[in-house]
Amino acid sequence: MGAAMTAPASTPRAEIVVDLGAIRHNVRRLRELVSTGSTTGERPPALMIVVKADGYGHGMVESARAAREAGAEWLGVATAEEAVALRAAGDTGRILCWLAVPGEDLASAIAADIDVSAYSVAQLDQVVGFARGVGRTARVQLKVDTGLSRGGAPRDQWSALFEAARKAEVAGDVEVVGVWSHLACSDVPDHPANDAQEVAFREALDLATAAGLTPEVRHLSNSAGALLRPSARFDLVRVGIATYGLTPAPDVVTSEELGLVPAMTVRGSVVIAKDIEAGAGVSYGHTFVAEEPMRVALVPLGYGDGVPRHASSTAAVQVAGERAPVLGRICMDQFVVAAPHAHAGDEVVLFGPGRDGEPTAQDWADWCGTISYEIVTRMRGRQHRRWVDGGDA
Repeated sequence: MGAAMTAPASTPRAEIVVDLGAIRHNVRRLRELVSTGSTTGERPPALMIVVKADGYGHGMVESARAAREAGAEWLGVATAEEAVALRAAGDTGRILCWLAVPGEDLASAIAADIDVSAYSVAQLDQVVGFARGVGRTARVQLKVDTGLSRGGAPRDQWSALFEAARKAEVAGDVEVVGVWSHLACSDVPDHPANDAQEVAFREALDLATAAGLTPEVRHLSNSAGALLRPSARFDLVRVGIATYGLTPAPDVVTSEELGLVPAMTVRGSVVIAKDIEAGAGVSYGHTFVAEEPMRVALVPLGYGDGVPRHASSTAAVQVAGERAPVLGRICMDQFVVAAPHAHAGDEVVLFGPGRDGEPTAQDWADWCGTISYEIVTRMRGRQHRRWVDGGDA
């Protein structure tokens, strides 16, 4: 499954380098971290590795393959299209998709033996129709809203959904293989919503049992929940950002403390380096004006490639091994940094694992007032992406 490793350009203008060995390492490390016990006391939870949004920018197929090699039992994606693409790439394991608009065609996903989600009786009825159309029993996971107020059946509709699902199961149209929900505040361990959602989820499970359902998996936790809340692990945990080496709770624990290795490096080459005089304005609007003579370097990346414009005059990169602050506004294709020793052709690292002093995706998130999820996922545009294998260490 997946594409072969791609060879790097001899002098890349800009590229995203993804270390598949780091992803494998992270999956194995996550297995260790969540295997300290389970809610049931019978066995550690299974791992669902979330590869939606093109593997959080790391490559969906390539990341999925690395996760499977490291022993992941499940893959999770948002859309049926993503799930079917994984099947087309050769993945034969369990896959769950969870986001579909009313009337969206789920026939191909059901035919490909992919688990689909239902949030309502109406959506379940549509799944039944698609299952009959392709002549097979649909594997369905029922999502309940326990307090995120996003997707999932609201509390007053749980019993109706469970009863309808049991009826469809008896008729042979569906097999209810899961009941699940999603935490809202798991990155803040002491937030009262965590206790409230876990109580609500257990109530939903009791109602599902009362309706005659015996789901294979019950799951509530995302990355932060899986790592910080053992009581909410149940049969399975859904791990997304931590797979790619980034902490889901930066105010609580770092990636390094978790033993995770960031898998993505964004790098390029200096286009030109030059000296400017005191009083020279830099980039659009001259929001930065040099107070003294200085040397600047031009980086061939911009918001057209996913670099946040709101990092203007805030973020920093590494040029030839030295930190170089961004000067003035980030443009669509380029931005300027202060780099006293730079020359054309020098390597620029926007972010990476941080082992050699380069900024990390978490640094960029902090500079931009956002989360590392957004930083890595938005890295697209005209950058060349290649996959390397740094081993499992």
